[in-house]
Amino acid sequence: MTAVRRPKLAGSWYPGDRSGCMREIEKYLESRPRPTSADLKGVGGVVPHAGWYFSGRIACIVFAALADMVKEPDAIAVIGMHLAASSPNYIMAEGVWQTPLGDLSISTDLAQELVSGFSFQVETVARHKTDNTIELQLPFIKYFFPNAEILPLGLPPRPESLDIARSLADLAAAKKKSLMVVGSTDLTHYGPNYGFTYMGSGEDAVKWVREENDRRVVDLIVKMDPEEIIKEAMTNQNACCAGAAASALAAGLKMGATKAEELFYATSYDKMPSESFVGYVGAVF
Repeated sequence: MTAVRRPKLAGSWYPGDRSGCMREIEKYLESRPRPTSADLKGVGGVVPHAGWYFSGRIACIVFAALADMVKEPDAIAVIGMHLAASSPNYIMAEGVWQTPLGDLSISTDLAQELVSGFSFQVETVARHKTDNTIELQLPFIKYFFPNAEILPLGLPPRPESLDIARSLADLAAAKKKSLMVVGSTDLTHYGPNYGFTYMGSGEDAVKWVREENDRRVVDLIVKMDPEEIIKEAMTNQNACCAGAAASALAAGLKMGATKAEELFYATSYDKMPSESFVGYVGAVF
């Protein structure tokens, strides 16, 4: 019997049943922004990972845009996890991950190839971190790409993560498996809850996060500069999973992407004004 990883955040961070997920996704798709560039390859994107109330629509429109651009891929690598530069690499290498919309199988062949070439902390159904960065994307994947396998990865903000991502792109090409790579990160975590109050509080702080601190890293995502994304985030605290976003872009470049486009930017302040808030962006490439 195939081992099944149960969702830990269904029913709290996002709906816990099929009908609830379907209702939310269909609502997110109403009047959604769409890419305008004809140069996008549709090989990947960057998505946020707050609870669906705050950022679910942004993540959803990224997956919807990718589904519009390309046929269903054989595998989708979902790169995330809140990791320090000194953290190990993480991977789930076998089994299935359950979502309210159905199970997603792990791309075991790609996982085994990566494990044989790089050092990983291998997660299992019985032994794994509870982490929102990947889990919150899985119902969207099941909705838009119901037959695709997934490859859950945790890659820290360091240059070696980019090498892993490029190797993944090469491995998929060698196996003639179509691949999509999605990096999961939120942006600036600002305010007393996060110990980051560089601009004090109030509208000046919100404006600074939106127009300066977040904008720097969003511009680097659009520029497709993975090395600089890591440096920028480590310096200015404006991407909580910079290794994930940068690695997805590195893989995308290896797969022929030359352009990225920002689809939507928002903050949790837009939904719930507070001294503590978080930025989110959705992008495709």
